[in-house]
Amino acid sequence: MKPYHSLLLLLVTCLWLSSYECAAQDQNALHTPAKGSAERKAIMDALRDEYLKGSGQRVIFEVNHLKVHQGWAWADVTPLDNRGKPVGEGGPNLLHYEKGAWVIADLSGVEEDPNDPLGPMDPTPRYIKNLQKKFPGVPADIFPARRK
Repeated sequence: MKPYHSLLLLLVTCLWLSSYECAAQDQNALHTPAKGSAERKAIMDALRDEYLKGSGQRVIFEVNHLKVHQGWAWADVTPLDNRGKPVGEGGPNLLHYEKGAWVIADLSGVEEDPNDPLGPMDPTPRYIKNLQKKFPGVPADIFPARRK
C-alpha cells in the first residue's frame, strides 16, 4: 500500500471514530431524537406496543413533546390512525432506557400536587419533584415548559 493510501485510511478512521464519539456524547445531552432515528423509533415502538395492548388498535403517534436525557424520556403523544386522524386520548409518558430497551414508567404512584389537578398533563415543579422521588435520576430538563 502506498504511503498516502495509509495516511488517507488513517484519516478516514480518525474522522469516523470522532463522529462516533460525538454521537455518543450527544445521547447523554438533552436532545429530541430526530424523526426516523433509531432512538425515536424505539421510544415510539414502546408506546405503540403499550397502546396496542390497551386498545387493540395499531396507531402512529403525533409527537407533541419529546425530550431525552441520561436514559430518561418524556413523551407527549396523540394516537392517530393510518389516515392521520386522532383515535383516542394521548398524553404524557415517562420512559427509562433499561437493558437495551425503552420501558414505560407507571406514573400512577406519583404523589399529585393538590394545587394542580392536571398532574403529568402540565407538570408543576412540585409534581416533577414528586416524580423524581419515585424515579430517582430523572432529569428535570426533559419536561415541557409550563403552559400559561
